[in-house]
Amino acid sequence: MRTEIRFAGSGGQGLITAGVILAEAVGLHDGKYVVQTQSYGPEARGGASKAEVVIDDRPIRYPKAQRLDVLLAMTQEGCDRYYHDLKPEGVLILDADLVPTAPTSAALAVPITRMVREALGRELFANIAALGVLAGATGIVGMEALTAAVLARVPKGTEQKNRDALNLGFEAGRSAAASPADEPEHDEV
Repeated sequence: MRTEIRFAGSGGQGLITAGVILAEAVGLHDGKYVVQTQSYGPEARGGASKAEVVIDDRPIRYPKAQRLDVLLAMTQEGCDRYYHDLKPEGVLILDADLVPTAPTSAALAVPITRMVREALGRELFANIAALGVLAGATGIVGMEALTAAVLARVPKGTEQKNRDALNLGFEAGRSAAASPADEPEHDEV
């Protein structure tokens, strides 16, 4: 079954890296077909960026995401720009502090960046925590596969902090999915 995921935010948040890690976790460790694409503005930091991951049990014929199963938005602009691509039954995951205006009450709002800053002392690991939130909320990728992919990608000496961020995000994602909004709706933006 084809699954389309988009990470949306701004340059410097590590969302391209998060997309690459997710693709590696699914492709190398879970054994599924996967394609990862990305786009970003000319600015090194602060410009809009997005990463897409398409997962399937069969070979992928078209690599771009069109009707999203999951949108993980780390900025208000990213949420506003891409929310309309989310399927009505799709999962919207937001950084609650960076996306203060959710387009639907069914969004899973998790204060990802703040949570990481408070627990680990730096926002640097927010992209890894976001991967954990996605895994915990959706079950799209197993934690064993995701952990292996994270540890293979992160700089030496940061493995434990990244593992902590991933686990922190995973638990937050599971909690957010377990207590969804009362009446899911898919409002127009």
